[in-house]
Order: sequence, then structure tokens, then C-alpha cells
Amino acid sequence: MRKFFVCLMLCIAIGATAREKRDDSKYLAGAVPEVNGLVTFKKSFTVPGKSPQEIREVVKTLIGGMVNNSIPAPGNYARIMEDSEQCFVARVCEWMVFKKKFLNLDRTRFRYQIEVNFEGSRVETTIHQLTYYYSENMEGEQGMLFKAEEWISDKEALNKTQTKLYPKSGKFRRKTVDRMEEIFDNLMDAFEEKEVAPVKPVRKSVVED
Repeated sequence: MRKFFVCLMLCIAIGATAREKRDDSKYLAGAVPEVNGLVTFKKSFTVPGKSPQEIREVVKTLIGGMVNNSIPAPGNYARIMEDSEQCFVARVCEWMVFKKKFLNLDRTRFRYQIEVNFEGSRVETTIHQLTYYYSENMEGEQGMLFKAEEWISDKEALNKTQTKLYPKSGKFRRKTVDRMEEIFDNLMDAFEEKEVAPVKPVRKSVVED
């Protein structure tokens, strides 16, 4: 019994040490940008050598796939809002998973609007209206709805000295920042020639601002 207790305490200590060593510098002040008080992520780049129509089709295919793969949400949230030569706007709803283990699934419904504006070979992408529907029951009801502004902003997710993330909202902030980077990377990589070798390609077809 004593050995079991010692092992348990060691595991707890190791886990605590691992948490202490987490490098959150990437997610501290400024990691979640705001425009007029609203959480707004932006990315712009140009695609030399591609026609506006070719660029638009690539974007439409990628984001259209995100809409089609969206999970159900109240009010038919996921859909294409605008599809024109100058702009493509869609709403997406997907699972954001924090922990997935046997009998322990921690996740939230993550909803956002993505807007892409086209100007010649230039692509400007904006993601905003981020919300989270968390801690729902098996029927998808009685969950808590959070807006990004009241949950992952610098004001709400960082301590007073802006050196640490609060535990509860911090996990949302980390996952959101990573997901935004992933979406922007996927969008730029969609214009790249596929590499034969399974290595991360060096972008040659887009010029990032």
C-alpha cells in the first residue's frame, strides 16, 4: 500500500512538473488579435502566376469542404453565406478536442465565420465571430455558450501581469490560436505543388505579407 501511495505521489509530481514546463509564450499577449474589440484573425498573401478565377476555385474548394464536413449546430450555422467574384464567405462548425481518452472526452463545438476577399492575385482572409458551445449533455443540450471576446481575449484569458494563461480559458485560447494557424497554412499550401516525399514543402507559389 505504501509503495502504491509513493508511486501515485510521484506521478502527480511528474504531471505537475510537466505542466510547469509548458511553454505558453506563443499564446500570451497579442496572440489573439482584436479589431474594434472583436477577436479577429487575419492573413493575406499573393499567388503570382494564377488567374483570379483559379485562385477563387482553390479557395472555394478548400473552404467548401470545411463547410461540408461541419458538425450539426443549432440554427443551421454551417453554410456558405456569399459566393461572388470578389468575396467568399462561409460559416463553419467543428469539434475542438482538448482531451480524448477512454471514458474521458473533453471537447467543445467551435463555430466561426471565414471571409476571403479577392483582388487580382491577392487573397485576404478574415476569421471572426468565434464562439464555443461547451459542456453539453449527451443530447447536445444544456451546454454553455462563450464568445471569444469574453473567453480567450487578452483581458479574459491572461493574468494581470500577462505572463500566464488561466487554466479553464487557457486551453481554449491555445487550441484556437493553433487552429487559426492551421487554417491559414492549409489555405496557402493549397496553392503549392504536392511534394512526392513526405516532408513539409517550402512555399514557392505564394508570397506571404
